[in-house]
Amino acid sequence: MIYADNAATTQLSKTAFEAMVPWLLDEYGNTSQPYAFARKPKKALAEARATIAECINAHPDEIFFTSGGTESDNWVIKGSAFADAQKGTTITSAFEHHAILRSCAAIERLGYQVAYLMPTTDGIITADALKSAISDTTRLVSIMYANNEIGSIQPIRELCDIAHAHGALFHTDAVQAVGHVKIDVQELGIDMLSASAHKFNGPKGIGFLYIRKGTEISSYADGGAQENAHRAGTENVASIVGMATALKENCEAITANVVKISALEHRLLSALSDANISFVRNGGKKTIPGIISLSFEGADGEAILHRMDLCGICISTGAACNSKDTEISHVLKAINLNKTLAKGTIRISIGKNNTTAEVDAITAALIKILK
Repeated sequence: MIYADNAATTQLSKTAFEAMVPWLLDEYGNTSQPYAFARKPKKALAEARATIAECINAHPDEIFFTSGGTESDNWVIKGSAFADAQKGTTITSAFEHHAILRSCAAIERLGYQVAYLMPTTDGIITADALKSAISDTTRLVSIMYANNEIGSIQPIRELCDIAHAHGALFHTDAVQAVGHVKIDVQELGIDMLSASAHKFNGPKGIGFLYIRKGTEISSYADGGAQENAHRAGTENVASIVGMATALKENCEAITANVVKISALEHRLLSALSDANISFVRNGGKKTIPGIISLSFEGADGEAILHRMDLCGICISTGAACNSKDTEISHVLKAINLNKTLAKGTIRISIGKNNTTAEVDAITAALIKILK
């Protein structure tokens, strides 16, 4: 089996798994308890928070543990809206992950205003697009760091500056970027950032939300005083430790990983071109390394996926969270991709564990199917 759907999830790091084991079997104490047995897990929690903060240049008390990117996104959209007595407008883009879009739909049903920016055909939310929609009554701007289907990287710093100039908060869903490219929340100037561990070789069901000190946002869950009384519930210490371990491991190897993945990506695209396979690469010139959205005129992306699966190769036709829907994805619609091209679109996402031999096998299978 060749796995080339790393934008959907990644293989758990062995180092992260080994770091998790003691907190599952031996040191299973509840960090909220006052006795000695709780001290080690409590310390592990603090160390994991500090590690994650260091990886994105934040303060440890700005890191809040969640169940993943979806929860983090829900918290941002709803928590920001519910903390605003004036019911200011939320601005996002039309090709965000459904965790953002459906959270926005939920607050719209409660009477909050939401504006949706359209990306360019290259999948970019421009400064002009935001300037035309923003006003001094805007509460929050939420634009993803990199699109999960086509990989296009957004001008986050520029968009954040525009938001702040109008007194609005700025959030970025960085689920596809954290652990894969350098993220410095101080350089970006952002107020909030969502991340999910299973996208950077950590365990599933755990993530974090960065919230800059002083940012006004409602608590996500009521109950105990965990997460500085912002998100109640006994902490999943083992998964949190695994997440921190995986993130540190990836961040320390970001340069090497980017070089390797970029070379594999170039090899795949060059082989298709050399075989005279006609395709359109979606996402423009600046994309997250490894996310390759390809459209083939007259082809059927769903059929390609199943034939690749028969070859033992895992790819995607779009966002994995929407993999059962054979209609054109909202992302491809947003970038106004021609319908015949959109129908023939697949997503190959290469990760740090993929090899040259695997990429050659992927290319050979694709050429055979398309010819």
